[in-house]
Amino acid sequence: MSQKQNAGVRARVQKFGSFLSSMIMPNIGAFIAWGLITALFIPDGYFPNENLAEMVGPMRDYLLPLLIGFTGARLVHGLRGGVVGATATMGVIVGADIPMFLGAMLIGPFAGLVIKQIDKMFEGKIKSGFEMLVNNFSAGIVGGILAIIGFYLIGPLMAGLTAVLAGGVETLINAGLLPLVNIFIEPAKVLFLNNAINHGILSPIAVDQAKDLGKSVLFLLESNPGPGLGILLAFMFFGKGISRQTAPGAAVIHFFGGIHEIYFPYILSRPILILAAMAGGVTGTATFVAFGVGLTATPSPGSIIALLPLAAKGDVLGVLAGVILSAAASFVVASIIMKVTTQKDEGDLEQATAQMEEMKGKKSSVSSQLTNASDSNETEQAEAEEETSGTPERNTNEVPNVNREEVDRIIFACDAGMGSSAMGASLLKNKFKKADIHIDVTNMAINDLPSDVDIVITHKDLTERAIQKVPNAHHISVENFLNSPKYDELIKELKK
Repeated sequence: MSQKQNAGVRARVQKFGSFLSSMIMPNIGAFIAWGLITALFIPDGYFPNENLAEMVGPMRDYLLPLLIGFTGARLVHGLRGGVVGATATMGVIVGADIPMFLGAMLIGPFAGLVIKQIDKMFEGKIKSGFEMLVNNFSAGIVGGILAIIGFYLIGPLMAGLTAVLAGGVETLINAGLLPLVNIFIEPAKVLFLNNAINHGILSPIAVDQAKDLGKSVLFLLESNPGPGLGILLAFMFFGKGISRQTAPGAAVIHFFGGIHEIYFPYILSRPILILAAMAGGVTGTATFVAFGVGLTATPSPGSIIALLPLAAKGDVLGVLAGVILSAAASFVVASIIMKVTTQKDEGDLEQATAQMEEMKGKKSSVSSQLTNASDSNETEQAEAEEETSGTPERNTNEVPNVNREEVDRIIFACDAGMGSSAMGASLLKNKFKKADIHIDVTNMAINDLPSDVDIVITHKDLTERAIQKVPNAHHISVENFLNSPKYDELIKELKK
């Protein structure tokens, strides 16, 4: 398979994963509210309260699946689709005796797609004055039929699938093999599938576990900030040049801000460091399992500040131990790797990156600090890389020539539209304020990009998806949202 085909496959996988996480991410606040109420007021909680604890079940069984179904359908066909999706999700909920998160993630988008096709079928065929009648009844009929289908088919089917998945997880736990799951989770995270893994796969199963146990260790598998922290600490002590200088700030943002994406470029600049992430993930999960700890809900973002309040009663120390030991494991392995590879590659991170690019025949995802260090050669490298990789003719490695009067909206886009893109948007807003440039700068998920956006700024691994979504916009591809020379170049261009 060619490099261009590989990029296309990766983009499609990321797009699917992004869609899964996009059904969960907007509703994270509701998940956290449910988790806090569970942790505080259930009989084994910090402040047991029988009356308030009565909210736990209905929120878990009805509120959260309905929100997921509504959001999934809304992604497909707007607000109208969301209403039909929520209606259909109700059938799935009643048709099963377990929380129907997976069922909602299936029937919600399906319902949105069905009503979208129905609307297309009636488009231009409704007599004047009958639009509201047809629209309301078509939505009601479709929603009712899908609710019945959900009750008899999808609910029982997804309940069985959930039982199988939960049984598999329980088998891994009983066999002491659950930590090995991190061997697959850590590489997938670095390919920007972290949100899909956490919110699309682990969380639905974890919620079902939490129903019976009041907590689940699965909430910790992807969100543990320890592995990333250990790698950034290794760069602080054994890195060189810009990577060493920027690692402390990145560590603070990652550990306390919960923006895991910030350490991905550090790994990708030296791919063998994925072994350190695996070691940290396996160690952390093994510690969580050994202490028998878990969280009551999905922590988002994956910050230590988000983890601790959601730890089940009596589990705080065990959670802390897992995070600390996972950071220690990844730090040790990363330190050894960096010492060995430094001797092999003459200690030059930029040379190592160049060698990796040559071997792969394309530009790798390295930290933006390297871009800063080699800014003078950026254009030549971009052109050479484009020739060798066969990338599309659209050049996203340079800031486009734009007219200030033609730019009304700039959007930072990432996988979920939160976290790193929000921080990048905030950074550019501050730069615009100092430069006296008054342009709307916002952030959102790639799937939500509007067609009228003028400039889209994305991480280079996500730019292809952004181009597919809004091909007519100017696209700027950066190595890191928090530190890119492209921002200053854009300001200069806008001030011309």
